Amino acid sequence: MADDHKDETTIPDPAELAELWANIGEKSQEIVKSFLARQDTLNTGPIDPLNVGNAFFELTQQMLNNPAKMVEAQISLWQDYMELWQATTRKALGEESQPVVTPEQGDNRFKNEAWNDDGLFDFIKQSYLLTARWVQNTVHDVEGLDEKTAEKVDFYTRQYVDALAPTNFLMTNPQVLKETFDSKGENILKGLEHLLEDLERGKGKLSIKMVDQDAFDVGENIATTHGKVVFQNDLIQLLQFSPTTEKVAEVPLLIIPPWINKYYILDLREKNSFIRWAVSKGLTVFCISWVNPDGKLAQKSFEDYMVEGPLAALAAIESATGQKEANAIGYCLGGTLLAATLACMRKNGDDRIKAATFFTSMIDFEEPGELGVFIDDDQLSFINEKMKERGYLDGSEMATTFNMLRANDLIWSFVINNYLMGKEPFPFDLLYWNSDSTRMPATMHSFYLHKMYRENKLVEPGGITLMDTDVDLSVIDIPTFILSTREDHIAPWKSTYRATQIYGGPVTFTLAASGHIAGVVNPPEPEKYGFWTNSKKPKDPDAWFACAKEHKGSWWPTWRKWLAKYAGEETDARVPGDSKLPALEDAPGSYVKVRTE
Repeated sequence: MADDHKDETTIPDPAELAELWANIGEKSQEIVKSFLARQDTLNTGPIDPLNVGNAFFELTQQMLNNPAKMVEAQISLWQDYMELWQATTRKALGEESQPVVTPEQGDNRFKNEAWNDDGLFDFIKQSYLLTARWVQNTVHDVEGLDEKTAEKVDFYTRQYVDALAPTNFLMTNPQVLKETFDSKGENILKGLEHLLEDLERGKGKLSIKMVDQDAFDVGENIATTHGKVVFQNDLIQLLQFSPTTEKVAEVPLLIIPPWINKYYILDLREKNSFIRWAVSKGLTVFCISWVNPDGKLAQKSFEDYMVEGPLAALAAIESATGQKEANAIGYCLGGTLLAATLACMRKNGDDRIKAATFFTSMIDFEEPGELGVFIDDDQLSFINEKMKERGYLDGSEMATTFNMLRANDLIWSFVINNYLMGKEPFPFDLLYWNSDSTRMPATMHSFYLHKMYRENKLVEPGGITLMDTDVDLSVIDIPTFILSTREDHIAPWKSTYRATQIYGGPVTFTLAASGHIAGVVNPPEPEKYGFWTNSKKPKDPDAWFACAKEHKGSWWPTWRKWLAKYAGEETDARVPGDSKLPALEDAPGSYVKVRTE
């Protein structure tokens, strides 16, 4: 009986198809004409800002130097296709036939049943997968390229291959075909309207709408943990959250989020808010909310972010609580800043931070993963010129970079949903946060890209100087808890693991399942993702993982148990504003509400 409800996709009648497309074409012309009437000339920018052309030119040269290997690759592809033709013929004749190639685990593009049940779409799927595999393997196996060029070629080859997936085109996507005929082409017309709206919003550049922007309102149904802004300067508002327990730990907690995105990734909604959960576990939680800078803050440096960020926050926390010491969490870039801050503090005899936690934080940038593809001299020169013009790096440019790391999930799935299916994006809190991007001040961001990503100076003792102090991470001798995530595409866990060999104090390393965001924002109740622990810290991260113990559920309670050793005795709960620091405004404050247009 279940088969009665399957979506059936059939090849359309040619006459019906022609009539349908004629109607779509006529209406499309009206939509496009209206769009063009609203446009000024488009700023297309430089032809190749990512310096991809040179990389593929070198690839072509190396391929031509070894024609025998290219012939071998062509023969291999031909053999794969012959095997696919034979399997397809057997399937058409009703015989048992196993697929020649199947999608990789986690590839959700071919979930529709027609990709397996319909012979034509099954052939399209497998021929694409075979060709994609052949292209990527052929490019990857080319000898004679330097490591950086090879990485760039591999990355952009995957982008090309992903873009050409049959799921991304109307006539080769069974789900889209069915929707087109069921709606008599209304999905295509609606999708065209969505496409033009996104082009208009991006001022000529495609700015894909990933989420229903009207579904969320910061401070109303997202970022709703109660609290007050108790301090602010040019770069931060310091939030103190209201207690929900009568007693709290003596030592308060300072959270330093990344300023590449906004703090409320840790305070999305009630059920997945790390901040709300930490408050409920008897912690006095303070969190930095970074400003969304404009050109006026172009000269703010990495050192300014240290002085006006965590150091200013620590002084404010002492005024608010009377407690000199605090524990600290640094998330992503916030963790990089925390490490540099701790090194300066320890060298200067400042012991206000008792214990430090790092969420998916890079300090050794030798192997930055696929983000390294975007960091070479030509691209840095291009970025510096753009920042020089405006005084900042636009948030949309950062967002595009991160989205490319997971193009099928963060680009092409929306192309299909918004433009081909003609549907509105879903009201998803995480994607709303992801689209709420921030700018980067020119001076700070240039320093960060050059000194850390390009030159990897942070892990070199004395490699960088901040506050007249030569930074040496090995002097960090306080207890640290490092949380990395196994599928992290922004801060690869094996790179973040290197911190275990650098810090001078006791280090606890925990590896969570999933990625850079979902692995961190993993509340205990659903038990969605697990985590791994191992008290030993061998130099090789693979050796650590081989002996690690797997646990079900969230790592949050394990971290809270670790923190208890450094949180002090219990004391009466502290009310924001009821101290030397009066409340300036309600949380989440005004800084977080400044959007990048």
